[in-house]
Amino acid sequence: MANLKEIRGRISSISSTMQITRAMKMVSAAKLKKAQDAIVMLRPYSEKLQEIIQNVNASSDADQVSVYAQKREVKKVLYIAVTSNRGLAGAFNSSIVKELNIQFQNNSQHDIEVLTIGKKAYDAVRRSRKVYSNDSAIFENLNFDSVANVTEGVMKSFREGAFDEVYVIYNKFVNAATQEVTTEQLLPISMPDNQEAPVETDYIFEPNRAEILDNLIPKSIKTQLFKAVLDSVASEHGARMTAMHKATDNAQELKNDLVIFYNKARQAAITNEILEIVSGAEALKNS
Repeated sequence: MANLKEIRGRISSISSTMQITRAMKMVSAAKLKKAQDAIVMLRPYSEKLQEIIQNVNASSDADQVSVYAQKREVKKVLYIAVTSNRGLAGAFNSSIVKELNIQFQNNSQHDIEVLTIGKKAYDAVRRSRKVYSNDSAIFENLNFDSVANVTEGVMKSFREGAFDEVYVIYNKFVNAATQEVTTEQLLPISMPDNQEAPVETDYIFEPNRAEILDNLIPKSIKTQLFKAVLDSVASEHGARMTAMHKATDNAQELKNDLVIFYNKARQAAITNEILEIVSGAEALKNS
């Protein structure tokens, strides 16, 4: 009976775990809708902003290159790794850390630093890599201004020559079950060649092209990083919802197996007790 008691305890424990995973799935599903709407609405704005910059730049003089578009010899590189502050999301965080390690190996000749957005990324690299900054707190009150403040610091470091290239690694949201690990170059921004991208429309610029670019390019860089963070947030909820759904199904399957095993063990115990009683009665009768 001690064995049966242990099995009952395991069944009860699994049932409690199922309640937790089911609740976490429901919470993530509710948060996913809001996060998905946010990234779906931001993407067209970000794409149109890039298009405007390219059109304006294509009609500018070759010597009017933004400081954020200037390419130089690559010696120092900054990677912005976007993860979450919490786990229980399948391979969501580990895939970013894996991609970050691949980038380290491919660029081992460069001086590399990491800016972490998310505690999981910080915990993974803080002992082995040089951490430029840990900005995991922005998830506590996530908005454009909080991400823009982080981007301002990165842009300032790039202007001052602290870094020659800046990349952002994040999970791009595709759907609730699919997230793509993406590495994008944040700085210097890529500008089309004036000769390859002629202006199709004659624009009248007010005040002038240079000033427009000076205002649009920083906003575009901030928007790009904000989009990456929103993509990551939506991906996190999708990954956690999927992971908790699988965990609930696995727990249910394990519970069913334990219930069958418990019933068989219980039936065997009852059969043994009946045999003992019958054997005892026969012994008394024969005596």
